[in-house]
Amino acid sequence: MKNSMLLTACASVAMFATVAIGEVGPNDVVFTDSGAVEGSLTGVAGDPANGAMVFKNRKKGNCLACHQNSDMADQLFHGEVGPSLDGAGSRWEEAELRGLLTNAKNTFDGTMMPGFYVDTGFTRVLEKFEGRTNLTAQEVEDVLAYIQTLTE
Repeated sequence: MKNSMLLTACASVAMFATVAIGEVGPNDVVFTDSGAVEGSLTGVAGDPANGAMVFKNRKKGNCLACHQNSDMADQLFHGEVGPSLDGAGSRWEEAELRGLLTNAKNTFDGTMMPGFYVDTGFTRVLEKFEGRTNLTAQEVEDVLAYIQTLTE
């Protein structure tokens, strides 16, 4: 009985370690010269349904504050600062979109778009937000999966 409990506990720890090791930390993301990020941040496919929720959530992605998106016409107050995201899934490759979501400043010098998966380099950050990213690695992958559905 003790041996089976020990094996179960070890298997659980090993499974957790695999998930934790598979995630790329914000300071370990590798960008190409053009700002793209070739590999997944988590090793887990993005969930477009959750990505849509994060995209429109005013306290998470808040993408609609700057971008128009006809797919979310029922949402109020689409921004006009950034480009329309209609057809974005056809305009950009997966790695380019992942790079933009992670830290658009590596692609567009001087952009107003925040880095959603960076945890340093901010000015006047509230203490409770220090060292934290705007989105988790999986949320970046989820938003990426959602944006890839915007092909028209």
